[in-house]
Amino acid sequence: MAVSEENGTVAGQQKTRPRLISGPGMLLVWLYGVMVVGAVSRSIVQIATEFDHAPLAYSLSAIAGVVYGFITYSLVRGGETARRAALVCCAAELAGVLIVGTWTLVEPSAFPDATVWSDYGMGYLFIPVLLPVTAMFWLRRARGAAGAES
Repeated sequence: MAVSEENGTVAGQQKTRPRLISGPGMLLVWLYGVMVVGAVSRSIVQIATEFDHAPLAYSLSAIAGVVYGFITYSLVRGGETARRAALVCCAAELAGVLIVGTWTLVEPSAFPDATVWSDYGMGYLFIPVLLPVTAMFWLRRARGAAGAES
C-alpha cells in the first residue's frame, strides 16, 4: 500500500502526519520562532545600515535566521520527511554554532561585531547552542513515538 506524505492518503483514506509539536515540541516551536524573529530582524537592520562594518558577521546572522525559520516550519509541518529535514538542519545549526563560536574565540578580529552564534550564542543566553541539541533529542524521540504508533 503506497503512502503519499504530501496529501496524507492511504488508498483513499485520510492519514495524518505524525505531530512534532505536541508536548515539549510546542516549546521548541516557540523558541525557534523567537530565534527567527531575533536573528532575522537583527540581521536585516545590520545589513541595511552598516553592512560594510562586519559583512561576515551580519551574513552569518541572516543565515542563522533562515535556518531557524526552516526548522520552525518543519516542526509545524510534521511528518517523517519534515522530521528528517529538521534533524539535518539542527545538526547543521549545531555545527555552525560550534564552528563560529570557536572561530570568534580564536580569531576575534574576524568578527568586529557579534553574530547570533558568536561565543556559542552568549549574546542569546547560549540558546543557540542548547536549542539544536534539545531539538535533535526531541526529533529522535519523535521518530520512536511515530514508529510505535504505526
